[in-house]
Amino acid sequence: MSTNPVAAKNNVSLLVKLGLVVAGMFGFGYAMVPIYNVLCDITGLNGKNSDLATQTVKSYEVDESRTVKVEFLANLNQGLDWEFRPETYSMQVHPGKLYTTHYMAVNKTSGNMVGQAIPSIAPAEAASHFHKTECFCFSNQIFSAGESKEMPVVFVVDPGLPDRVDTVSLSYTFFDISNDARAQSQQEEAINSPRFVAGRED
Repeated sequence: MSTNPVAAKNNVSLLVKLGLVVAGMFGFGYAMVPIYNVLCDITGLNGKNSDLATQTVKSYEVDESRTVKVEFLANLNQGLDWEFRPETYSMQVHPGKLYTTHYMAVNKTSGNMVGQAIPSIAPAEAASHFHKTECFCFSNQIFSAGESKEMPVVFVVDPGLPDRVDTVSLSYTFFDISNDARAQSQQEEAINSPRFVAGRED
């Protein structure tokens, strides 16, 4: 049975394109954490600027006449052998009032790891009305082999949230950034080494 050369060429081309898409998605997963950090440090997006959020909260008046359902979701990136889940999956909150909840993470591997959680908020129009004054997503989380942690999130819903929005979803995706953290640590050690400092001073 003969093979159509044109069809075979098209199949190879398609496989190559699919491979590039997969590689691009994988690379984007790694790049997402540093890109997110830079953007949030500048803009305070998703409430990552905790100082700004704390100052904003002080000006709020609690709206006892209204309740908003806040849903908590958890995802793991890169097929991590971890457990990651919210303490509670939803809360009814009053806009303007501070609330605390927790997420639980367990490093089920036999090695030390560094993770970072990236939050997202839905619907999009609620993102600027949901503020976190304390969150484990603000910094890298270091886990020893088999270690578990209960990590707090302190948040408030802005009373200015449009009335049509009665449910807000806060979702975290946990990334393994062990390699990036290790490379950064080695770079900092090299910069602070006596040999580097002496050479810089010369």
